[in-house]
Amino acid sequence: MRETTIASFVELDILAKSPAYTDKTYKEKKGCVLVVDDTPTNRVILLKLLSQNGYEVYEAAEGSTAIELAKAHLPTVILLDIIMPGMDGYEVCARLRSEPITATIPIIFLSALDAPFDKVQAFQQGAADYVTKPFQSEEVLARVRHQSNLQLAHRAQQQLNAELESRVKERTYLLELAHSQLLEIALTDRLTRLPNRLAFVKQLSKVMAQAQICPDDHFAVIFLDCDRFKRINDSLGHRVGDQLLKGVARRLSKTQLSHGAIHTIARFGGDEFALLLTQISDRASVVAVADEILNVLGEPFVLAGREIFISASIGLVWGNLDYIAAEHLLRDADVAMYRAKASSRNQYLWFEPAMHNRAVHLLQLETDLRSALENQEFELYYQPIVDLYRLQIVGFEALVRWQHPTRGLIYPNDFIGFAEDTGFIIPLGEKVLKMACKHLAEWERAGLIDADLFVSVNIAAQQLLQPNVLQRVQEIITTAGISTHRLHLELTERSIISNHTFVDQVLRAFQQQNIRLSIDDFGTGYSALSYLHTLPVDCLKVDRSFVHLMTEKSDSLSIVPLIINIAKTMNMQVIAEGIENITQLKQLQQLGCEYGQGYLFQKALPPQQAIALLNRPPNEWIKGWTADSYQTGYTEGWSDDTEWVDAATA
Repeated sequence: MRETTIASFVELDILAKSPAYTDKTYKEKKGCVLVVDDTPTNRVILLKLLSQNGYEVYEAAEGSTAIELAKAHLPTVILLDIIMPGMDGYEVCARLRSEPITATIPIIFLSALDAPFDKVQAFQQGAADYVTKPFQSEEVLARVRHQSNLQLAHRAQQQLNAELESRVKERTYLLELAHSQLLEIALTDRLTRLPNRLAFVKQLSKVMAQAQICPDDHFAVIFLDCDRFKRINDSLGHRVGDQLLKGVARRLSKTQLSHGAIHTIARFGGDEFALLLTQISDRASVVAVADEILNVLGEPFVLAGREIFISASIGLVWGNLDYIAAEHLLRDADVAMYRAKASSRNQYLWFEPAMHNRAVHLLQLETDLRSALENQEFELYYQPIVDLYRLQIVGFEALVRWQHPTRGLIYPNDFIGFAEDTGFIIPLGEKVLKMACKHLAEWERAGLIDADLFVSVNIAAQQLLQPNVLQRVQEIITTAGISTHRLHLELTERSIISNHTFVDQVLRAFQQQNIRLSIDDFGTGYSALSYLHTLPVDCLKVDRSFVHLMTEKSDSLSIVPLIINIAKTMNMQVIAEGIENITQLKQLQQLGCEYGQGYLFQKALPPQQAIALLNRPPNEWIKGWTADSYQTGYTEGWSDDTEWVDAATA
């Protein structure tokens, strides 16, 4: 049995299973031997010996032929004589070692020279082994077998390494390809196939860095958002919405063809897109692109068998070198876009530093509002609601104030609108309702109010549309322990119209609970006249703007009597807001308006001061009041020097 190492079997087995393994490789597993000897008898003996033991044998009688045969056949072992005519064995060995193709073939010197010097010289020339003549067949076979196995194992290892290297290269290529594909996916919007936000930021960062080196390389960013896109999704479904976004992407890409300044178009998500403009000379070129975008998006889209019209709000930012990060520039573009949307939609606005300051202010305002709710910084002030004929207080309107720890007292005009936009009005409105009911309960237990006095509390549209609004209001009333008739809720026309069916059910449920309802600022924006008579509303409040105009324009006087007549026709009470002077009061009395409030009577006061008015005579809290007016119940006794009251101090 052939002697071979475990390693050689393993490597040969791996090699046999590799794709590069061939039949020739299998035949060479036993080995190929080149015999170089100038004595024919030696060559014959070795040829017979090796052939019988399964080796393929080549023979050469001199050195030059041996070298050529070695290069041609790459034997696994070379048996080399030393003393030969022409070129001796040492020189042949040296030449074979100098050639890369034959350098690793093991050479066994087979020589009659047995001096130590000869053997040392042989090994110095690169011999693998040394056999002395006359040789023994078993020794030659053993040494050939050993060197052959080592060489075959070495070649198998080389081929295996080459195969592994090939596989590594292939897998490296595949990994690089996969990475490239993943990178493309990571930088591409799947819906529109446009670059996404990440890709846009990378490109913008490069352009900004280039602009720092070359300040004359101007650039700008156009940031747009489709107006009322949510309505498309809600009415026609997200599939149509996606088709619309694809259509927007195609039109923007088409615009790029006609404007060489458009470097990159990206979709940021939702219905937001951004364009990077480079190599521009002035802002006019940016405006030209923005105008074309508005025009092309204004053309109808044909989707789901119908024409769909959209518009866009656009924010523009000039590439100021002061920007140090792409995200800062995009932030300002986003701010400008939202300002355009808030202004009138379907327009563009250039970013201005004041916009950023406002955005920072609103962010701080939102933070402060949430902190204020936790820290009990909100207070209620109460403005009297007066019987205009008896000049007696019949109720109060609860008005929220914010006692800010650093800014002092903040009036609702400075935060209510923002609270409505952010949804904060829902917890704030519930807090106001709780405080008002708590004060009513305290006044009632202390015997400070009569059985009919009420408090009117404003309820926002978002509150009214909460699915549990009835339950929450009832829980607040029950917890406070007050009668429901003491609570009046004031609603705007917008809150009634926003969801008529649901609101109608809620209002009727309030009516069944004996909670009275008023429409605040009636006639100042929406008109609920078409179905006002069907709503369970008890009172209309005339907006202060109409009352104020009564003394300025004679033709505006007809607006107030119209509202009063509407209310009386529908069996509703009327409360006029913003009464500031005697002339307005007289006119309202003559028109049959029953109730009113305003600075002529009193501004909004803290709870203790407001409730104290109930025990004070009218001359102490009504400007221009005289005894005659109190006795007659009319205004003939009012003094002539009554001053106008400045409403700006509200």
